[in-house]
Amino acid sequence: MTSSTHKRSPWRYGTPAVVLVCGALFVVSAENSEGTDLRPGRYTDLATLAGTEAERYERLQDRVTSLTEEVAALTDQVSDTTVARYRREIDRLEDPAGLTARRGPGLTITLADAPEELIESTEGDPNLLVVHQQDIQAVVNALWRGGAQAVTIAGQRVISTTGIKCSGSTVLLQGVPYPQPFEIEAVGDIDDLIRAVDEDDYISLYRDQAADPDIAIGWSMEVASQVQAPAYDGLLDLSYATPITE
Repeated sequence: MTSSTHKRSPWRYGTPAVVLVCGALFVVSAENSEGTDLRPGRYTDLATLAGTEAERYERLQDRVTSLTEEVAALTDQVSDTTVARYRREIDRLEDPAGLTARRGPGLTITLADAPEELIESTEGDPNLLVVHQQDIQAVVNALWRGGAQAVTIAGQRVISTTGIKCSGSTVLLQGVPYPQPFEIEAVGDIDDLIRAVDEDDYISLYRDQAADPDIAIGWSMEVASQVQAPAYDGLLDLSYATPITE
């Protein structure tokens, strides 16, 4: 009888070893996680996201303010008639541009989504139960028509370049999300502001829906003896698209 020798492949032993190691890793991961995600999301809810991004924006805004003050101080040291003329023009335009703080009597208007249980149980159009950017914009426009000297949303000064955009249940101002309820304040003659709001057709429809128990979208308007409108201290540069030229 002739005997033959067979060479055994290393994979015959390596494959079971790899399987055993992987199984052990799965067991260790399960024990450590205790049924939870080992890599949880960065944000647990939308309110946390809005708060975190707002804080980040405030830190950057403080940095912009500091640099702006430094530039202004250096500019004041330049003894040039042309520079001085431009400085006087800038000073004249700061107030109408929203770059100075305003304080005085005015209105506080608050918009909010309908109660969550109503949104979840409605058989109608759910879009009627949540605040949209056109709702916020309608209120702001009415206040401007009423002669508002300054307008804020969520405490942030609204200027000509402010973009109002809703994303889910938050409103984006200068790209920063703020959660509802959305508080809109205006400094100005109270009677003129109220008249402008009352005469706006869009707002009248919104208020009718707020009074409807099947919709109950949030609305409140209060007279304020003192409204604080801080100066806008964000970026002033305009960003816009330009066509590609061949």
